[in-house]
Amino acid sequence: MSSFDYKKALADIPHKPGVYQYWDQEDTLIYIGKAKDLRNRVGSYFNQDNQMNGKTRVLVSKIRKITFTIVDTEIDAWLLENSLIKKHQPRYNIMLKDDKTYPWIIIKKEPFPRIYWTRKMVKDGSTYFGPYASVGMMHTILDLIKETYPLRTCNLPLTEDNINSGKFKVCLEYQIGNCKGPCQAYQSHPDYDQNIEEIKDILNGKIGNVIRDVKQIIKNAVTELNFEYAHQYQKKLLVLEKYQSKSTVVNSSITNVDVVSIASDERYAFVNYLKIMNGSIIQTQTIEIKKRLDESDEELLTIAITEFRTKFNSTSKEVIVPFDITLSDENLKFTVPKLGEKKNLLELSHKNVLFFRREKLNQYEKLNPDLRSERILTQMQKDLMLTQLPVHIECFDNSNFQGAYPVSAIVVFKDAKPSKKDYRHFNVKTVEGPNDFATMEEAVYRRYKRMLEEEESLPQLIIIDGGKGQLSSAVSSLKKLGIDTKVTVIGIAKRLEELYYPGDSYPLHLDKKSETLKVIQQLRDEAHRFGITFHRKKRDQGTLKTELEAIPGIGKTTADKLLRQFKSVKKIKEATTAELELVLNKTQVKTLLAFFSAKDQ
Repeated sequence: MSSFDYKKALADIPHKPGVYQYWDQEDTLIYIGKAKDLRNRVGSYFNQDNQMNGKTRVLVSKIRKITFTIVDTEIDAWLLENSLIKKHQPRYNIMLKDDKTYPWIIIKKEPFPRIYWTRKMVKDGSTYFGPYASVGMMHTILDLIKETYPLRTCNLPLTEDNINSGKFKVCLEYQIGNCKGPCQAYQSHPDYDQNIEEIKDILNGKIGNVIRDVKQIIKNAVTELNFEYAHQYQKKLLVLEKYQSKSTVVNSSITNVDVVSIASDERYAFVNYLKIMNGSIIQTQTIEIKKRLDESDEELLTIAITEFRTKFNSTSKEVIVPFDITLSDENLKFTVPKLGEKKNLLELSHKNVLFFRREKLNQYEKLNPDLRSERILTQMQKDLMLTQLPVHIECFDNSNFQGAYPVSAIVVFKDAKPSKKDYRHFNVKTVEGPNDFATMEEAVYRRYKRMLEEEESLPQLIIIDGGKGQLSSAVSSLKKLGIDTKVTVIGIAKRLEELYYPGDSYPLHLDKKSETLKVIQQLRDEAHRFGITFHRKKRDQGTLKTELEAIPGIGKTTADKLLRQFKSVKKIKEATTAELELVLNKTQVKTLLAFFSAKDQ
């Protein structure tokens, strides 16, 4: 088995369809494979040693690096694998795989063009569509074209001279309606060419046209009571509706094109490159650029394009990019696609670069956790429009039960992580009844009055669990203390996760997946948990005290002593006479035991 740390490499591979590449210690590509689930497939090489054949065991022993490219579907993975194998011809693919080629649909360059499938591309001016990983799907489309558009299937040289001289006669295909007889001039060039143009539209991926045609055929067949014919096309319709239009596979006319996309942050930029030939990806790579200055995405993308084109000896005249590039090169055309197949290619490139970026940043943050905190805080500052980095954040929450036992809780996060030693509870002193606004006002005032008196540093961000009312109460206290302009305070409404700023009637909505919102939610949930725990403890103690004070001879002071010593009524009942006499006098002990005895009967 290889000394290669496959577990570490496997952790970075996603559960997505794609193509994986194995490299040896000399950084030579030795194997390319496809997978519906990249992580499961790659992991199977290292977890089934006893079931491997000899060649596979040798392959695994040589692996020193694993790279991969994610795609949208399993079909795309097949096609990408096929293209890459043909391009690189890795040693172990030659030994372990047959050199299968995928079929294309060809519109032959000739008078009255024929349409058929082939596995061999010839540069004779013909138009090729594909390749098709699903042969069945390809034949379905060809059958549909044949039924919808009467085209010739013969290989006769239908030149104008041959037709005018009457050299050919119509065949059985004409008699049964599959051909309109261009060999005897029964069909004109313009009429035939119009059919070809419509077929090109269909083969370019406009499957909606095909589906509409099939539905019309079914409708006509039903009208004519030809139910068997309708049933045949109903089956084809089901297949076509499951068919997904091409993503990695595009029209073969899209050839010798480069595709690049970028994702960046304050420290790093990541650029993905795809090389397209004959409608398929033949080369792919993602690189990382560490920023030295505050370079723009355009500057970095320009540098990366030059690097990729030099490395891969690219001769393409077109580069598909996510935004306009001002790079001056008369031999290059930069395209920013808005829709269509080129847009699909750009989106696929962007998917790869985002995934690569996320995995790289995760690796860095595991090695240096402070990087994660810095990144999250920087993002929070940007999302919440703060004037300073929110290194110190505090969040308030209130709890009460029908107005009884009101408490407030505050939790503290430092460097985007809980600082539990700084958590605090507040027993509400000035509020009677269920008044969340007044409770919040008291808690905020007491918290920051004490911090000012003790000359502690104030937080950069205060979060209030509640809507506009609680937020206004908190701001009122901050104004009394004269610090309302020194800290930022926001409220979070529970139902829609809306963030409110003082004096702003319109809430801020953050992306549900954003890390900023996740940190705020974590603060809110932690404050609620911490507050409700204290509230329940206080409520339970209040209930116990009420029960103890009902015993003759046991007052409030004695009940407090008992609870401090034994913590609960159950433990008081289980205590021995000697243990009780540590807190009570003999008369109180006798009264207490008699009370419990009578209650149990």
